[in-house]
This record gives sequence, C-alpha cells and structure tokens, in this order.
Amino acid sequence: MGRTIAIATLVAGALDILYAAMMSSIFGRGPAAMLRTVASGPFPGATEWGAPGSVLGLAVHFVLMAIMAACFMIAARNWPALLKKPIHAGIAYGLITYVVMNWLVVPIRFDSPLPPQPRAIVSQLFAHIALVGIPIAMIAARTLRPRSIA
Repeated sequence: MGRTIAIATLVAGALDILYAAMMSSIFGRGPAAMLRTVASGPFPGATEWGAPGSVLGLAVHFVLMAIMAACFMIAARNWPALLKKPIHAGIAYGLITYVVMNWLVVPIRFDSPLPPQPRAIVSQLFAHIALVGIPIAMIAARTLRPRSIA
C-alpha cells in the first residue's frame, strides 16, 4: 500500500500544485509567493523566507497530499466498494477534502472569512475533485483491487 500512496501523492500532488501555480500566475501573485503561503501554515514566518520558504511550501504541499492519499487508501482497504466505482468515490473524496481544507483547516489557521468567494469555491472544488480525489481513487482502484485468478 505504501507504493500506491507514493504514486497517488506524486500524481495528485503534481496536478494540484501545477494548477495552483497557474492560478497564482493568472491572478498576479506568482507561484513562489503561493508556495511560501503554503509553508506558512505550519511555519508562520515562511512568507518572509524567500526561495527556502517556497521550497518548504512545496514540501508541505506534498506532505498534505500524502496524508490525503493515505486516508483514501486506508478507507479503500476498509470499504472495498470504493474501488468498484473510482470516479464516484473520487468525486466524493474530492468534496470531503475540499470541505476539510477550505471550511476547516484554512479558516482556522489563517482566520479566513467564511464563506469563501464564489470564484474560490469553484476553483477549489475543481482542484479537489478533478485533480486530487479522482486521481487518488483511480490509482487506488488500479493498484489495490484484488486480482482475480483465471
């Protein structure tokens, strides 16, 4: 299961951070500043750390993604039905990760106002469902499903 978690972490993590970098660039903030903000979750001073803060933000992002991937893999081991319809499971898991991150973690850590802005809701739902939940569920279904013996 460790290999599956690692693959899911790398795939979903790369998709999500590339999307975040693209969105940050589009809205004039830039990927380096976005990554320093990610790092500032557990390390509040990271926004002032320049390139090392950005590298730390990338590491924090992938640690969070590993936690998300591991949680899904554990759930899939306990409820194998999640592996039968990975698109459905991925959509549901994407919604769960969206709620946890955007309605609990981020507002508590950064004192962000609720509800988020409509554009942020749409963007984050897309990222959590299409770039995190579905890829993690698809990888789990492909690698964790018991193989039938012919």
